[in-house]
Amino acid sequence: MEWKIVHVKETDSTNNWLRNSLRPADQCLQPLVVWTDYQTAGKGQGTNSWESERDKNLLFSILYHPEGIPANRQFTISMAVSLAIVDALGEQIGDVNIKWPNDIYWRNGKIGGILIEHRLMGQTIKDTIIGVGINVNQRIFHSDAPNPVSLWQIHGHETDREILLHEILDRFSRYVNQDVKERYVSMLYRRKGFHPYCDKDGTFMAEFKDVEDDGHLLLCDENGREHRYAFKEVQYII
Repeated sequence: MEWKIVHVKETDSTNNWLRNSLRPADQCLQPLVVWTDYQTAGKGQGTNSWESERDKNLLFSILYHPEGIPANRQFTISMAVSLAIVDALGEQIGDVNIKWPNDIYWRNGKIGGILIEHRLMGQTIKDTIIGVGINVNQRIFHSDAPNPVSLWQIHGHETDREILLHEILDRFSRYVNQDVKERYVSMLYRRKGFHPYCDKDGTFMAEFKDVEDDGHLLLCDENGREHRYAFKEVQYII
């Protein structure tokens, strides 16, 4: 896959930058990537913000036009980009996993996050904007986020952000056209054993059972009862 890559010094968010650049003809263009040194309004999932010191981290978004991916299989894109990041970071630090659905963890610390927005046309995906934030060279975090960690904090030296970007894009190009479900499951955080979770009914212990094709998480509690969750319906207790 050939990428058109744009670098901007500052923007409110790279997802917004791409969204504002969309034109009807864009569906015929090559995949577009924008990355920035600083976001003034970077977002995580939901109402969460994303702390990132200027010039320190890798902040980018991908505008991708899937070919023939039905709306009910859109989770394949999330799996592909998560695995691309896990592989690229894993070569440097090891112990990198995916906390369902697509947070990137090193051990018990969050090193990256992904925000995906789809536009649908009928029963298929017209285009996708994939926003990624990875903690690269930041040394100190000041927000109240519970468990951020950066590459620098792990291995103690600077990482070239642009090289890391290309490594992730190369891997995403391969994964997005493959069946990656088995590998995705193998890289999940807490995929083995019982761990604490919390849902609308309170806290409980459960073990991972599966991730459905549409992205729903299946857990099995200590009493053998199966629980099925969409995103934001269950929390990991860390």
